[in-house]
Amino acid sequence: MSAVSVIATVLNEVEDIDELVSSLIQQALEPAEVIVVDGGSTDGTWARLQASALAHASLKAIQDWSCSLKRSPGPIARGRNVAIHAASSEVIACADAGCVYGPDWLEKLTEPILSGHAEYALGGSCLDADRQTTWDIASAPFFGIKLDPNQPTKSCTARSMAFRKELWQRVGGFPETSLTEDSLFDQRLRAIVQPAFPERAKAHYRPRHTLKTALRDLGRYATLDGVMNIRRGRLFRNLARCLAEVLAVALVARTVIPLACVLLLEIYFAFRLDWKSFPGKTSVRQLSARLFFSLLVPWLVTWNHIVGALSKTNQPNRQNVAG
Repeated sequence: MSAVSVIATVLNEVEDIDELVSSLIQQALEPAEVIVVDGGSTDGTWARLQASALAHASLKAIQDWSCSLKRSPGPIARGRNVAIHAASSEVIACADAGCVYGPDWLEKLTEPILSGHAEYALGGSCLDADRQTTWDIASAPFFGIKLDPNQPTKSCTARSMAFRKELWQRVGGFPETSLTEDSLFDQRLRAIVQPAFPERAKAHYRPRHTLKTALRDLGRYATLDGVMNIRRGRLFRNLARCLAEVLAVALVARTVIPLACVLLLEIYFAFRLDWKSFPGKTSVRQLSARLFFSLLVPWLVTWNHIVGALSKTNQPNRQNVAG
């Protein structure tokens, strides 16, 4: 059986780094090594990583100051490439800060690759059941995050991704030209291989969103889509929703039927992806939070996508602003 190296990048993640490392070290399928690249943290993350490396022989901590937005247009991609270059295994599994991983995560994620059935596998992500805010639940489907760890997923996220190192070399690594590195990497891989989607191989994500941070992050992702000229279908779908809402309101003086139809459609859009696993079916607060957030989505996505397309400017995340 091939060995597996687990890699992750971090920058100013002092609140999460210990649990991330612990969950990766304690996998049922023991990784050959866990390589964590720090992009120049200033909040104590690097000191904790060094301490963990002394306690765990399989943990390799690397600090590379070029893996920050001040020194690279694609700092996360650069950090992943640095980690993979340092990896000794032929199979690579990607993890991410802000997440924890169940003890069977690595085994389930890499099984299609280790058994020879695939060269590329995507596990997806779900909300960590122990750390959910109202706005985590309200915004989850719009970030491609599942509420139920058993819910099938075919979304791309480097929070839970595995591939053969040779495949990474063939596509030139993670693209270091932008902050949409996992989406672009996924596009390049899918051009030559089909991914496997192993069940119950999700990262347990802890975004800890407030309304403000959820809107900020969704806007940032939409801006990046515009910068990279990707997901145009998503832009046009959301633009159509905006136009339908405007038209329905304009017709209210004549008839309320279009507005009623639009509201019914918006309720459908708000809950269609995860109603079965939605935890707040009897909570007015949770139901209204999801509907309110869903109503804002088309306007936020449309505006920020257009801004990104026109400005061609990367929007940094909070860690890179701090770093």
